[in-house]
Amino acid sequence: MKRLLALTLSLAVAGALTACGPAPSGASPAPTQEQSSARPVVVNYGLSNPWDSLMPYNSPSGSNYSRMIYDKIYDRLAYVHADGTLTPRAAKSWESAEDGMAVLFHLDEKAAFHDGTPVTAQHWVDSIALVTNPGCPALGRSAFAVLAGTDSTGAAVAGEKLGAEALDDATLKLTFKNVTTPEDFLLDKNREFYVLPTHLLEGTDPAQVMELDLWKAPVGSGPCKFVSEVAGSTLTLEADPDYQLGAPGFDQLVITVMDKSSLLTALIAGDLDYYGIGGSVTADTAPAVTEAGLTVQEGTAPNTFYELMLNNETIPDARIRRAIELALDKELLSEQATGGYGTVTGTSVLPTCASYAGDYNAPYDVEGAKELLTEAGYDGTAYTLACASNRAGLAALMQQELAEAGITITIETVDSATMFSGMADGTYDMGIASHTPSALPLWFVESRFTENNNIFHVQDLSEVSALIQAVKKETDPDARTRAVKALEDWMAQERPFIPLWFGTGLHVESPTVSGIEYTAASFSNENVWEWVKN
Repeated sequence: MKRLLALTLSLAVAGALTACGPAPSGASPAPTQEQSSARPVVVNYGLSNPWDSLMPYNSPSGSNYSRMIYDKIYDRLAYVHADGTLTPRAAKSWESAEDGMAVLFHLDEKAAFHDGTPVTAQHWVDSIALVTNPGCPALGRSAFAVLAGTDSTGAAVAGEKLGAEALDDATLKLTFKNVTTPEDFLLDKNREFYVLPTHLLEGTDPAQVMELDLWKAPVGSGPCKFVSEVAGSTLTLEADPDYQLGAPGFDQLVITVMDKSSLLTALIAGDLDYYGIGGSVTADTAPAVTEAGLTVQEGTAPNTFYELMLNNETIPDARIRRAIELALDKELLSEQATGGYGTVTGTSVLPTCASYAGDYNAPYDVEGAKELLTEAGYDGTAYTLACASNRAGLAALMQQELAEAGITITIETVDSATMFSGMADGTYDMGIASHTPSALPLWFVESRFTENNNIFHVQDLSEVSALIQAVKKETDPDARTRAVKALEDWMAQERPFIPLWFGTGLHVESPTVSGIEYTAASFSNENVWEWVKN
């Protein structure tokens, strides 16, 4: 899948940003670098949106931009690759326990906070106990609602045992409300669980935790240490030479917020070494990158999923919904939308998912669509298709293709929020949407077929809910694949929504930093301990 759009680098890179001064007191040089002067080896990192807190459980937005900051200062249990595979981070290994109701995490004994204190399983337990404490105003609490002993908001329930336990200094046990495989938990929640320096919080009232000065100069156990911050503008970190996975190959990481349109220009000019998230470029901007002498690579795993949302109440006949799919030339639509970097699909399940049960794509067939419409007695009803302005061209092409099959469409161009609210309240019959996929088989469907979020207006959720639950409860790989197949068989027959294609991202390679796994940024984690400033 990977395409190299350019194989040479001719850009002469400018020097480090003038804002990067000498190393702060106590900075440790990365052992992999040869330095010819006293100046630190600096990686200049651009970000298009600011973080809103340096305390990982106090982010009002919960945005990926904040998560990318927490990923460097604090540690997570695992590292998630773009294809959904997992490798150790704070935990060296993990295993299922108690018939799938619990997971044991075997922690890395070399892990330590930036003040030198070893990280233990009790730190993890105390972190979870703090965040789930109803008196603690944690904004990231909902992620803990999967644990036993919590309510639907993630708050600990009085009198019930919290599902977090330290079996010994290096063994953390998490117990869940439902059968949960380690892989499902990590793919879903890894970016939400961080270990805090709870040894520095002893005696603190949980209600006052978020107000501590500690979060202005946080002490974590991640690959980078806090140095300084200009709120909303610049964050300076230094490499932790003792990080358990290895010291980053630089001295400082300087993260600067700038307008999104300026990131690529700054990289080409040499003012940046890399920018988040993943140094992404579009098919339209990729030629400018190669002309500047930089290399563009295509991601090895899909990072976008496109769907056509359908209102099953106003389009109640599954034959009409299937006819809509047959009338769409997905290959042509994907080409227009992605510039050739899309793969059509008939399922929301990623091909890289261990439980992938097949493609389920219905080939373009206008005559087949007409036959289904006749069989269903379609009376020419005009349907409303909502889309954002940047997808107006795509909507127009869909309108043309559906008209060839005899389906009348009117287009309404609205902002994304209006489109989703209009689909939820039944205003629109169709909507074009895209999402960031996960390697979990239920990443898309689980949250969209519930009483509280029945966005496709399926009249009877009982059958699909049972099929979803059958997938969730299976821990045996073969049995889970069979359960996924049963669910996807239902989806292909009923077509409550129409899967369109998976898109792969384009990433501009840093001209000055090696070792970057660009596509892993889609999981809000970056392998900075493997980065080396050349």
